[in-house]
Amino acid sequence: MRFTLPSAMPAAAFVLLASCVGAPQQRAPVPAPAPRPAPAAQPAPPPPPPADWQDRATTAGDWRYQVDGAGSAALFGPDAQGSLFVIRCDRTTRRVSLLRPGPAQAAMTVRTSYGAVNWPAGPATGAIAATQATRAASDATLDQIAYSRGRFAVEVQGLEMLVLPSWAEVGRVVEDCRA
Repeated sequence: MRFTLPSAMPAAAFVLLASCVGAPQQRAPVPAPAPRPAPAAQPAPPPPPPADWQDRATTAGDWRYQVDGAGSAALFGPDAQGSLFVIRCDRTTRRVSLLRPGPAQAAMTVRTSYGAVNWPAGPATGAIAATQATRAASDATLDQIAYSRGRFAVEVQGLEMLVLPSWAEVGRVVEDCRA
């Protein structure tokens, strides 16, 4: 086989052309985009309190029982200095007073597992501003408070509802007034 220049030229030119591929171009590395700062996490709003008082958490605190010359009292609060609610027996009059510190209101609502009652109330006598409702020791609602299924609630307009445990101190004050 014999190659002649004019017939071999296109084939050689093709081979030469195919071998003329340039070196691959190096691209400059593309910098990674700067990370965006995460949006400030906002705390989730607290869930609304349950509509039914029996589904709410019990107010933080404990009952304390004390006796004095006029009768006895059950005090509920986070410590001995701060009572959020007081049930007091006046033995001479055989009356039980329920006191809720805060601005005096005209009514107090007590909720038990037996139902709700609205009692007339007024300002408490004494050094602290409080709403006071007073009942005869024989009032059946006092038994309902003492025997409510583990808790009862006290509402005074303008103040947070208290959901209180039905501990023995409550019944003991009521019984002190009946004796």
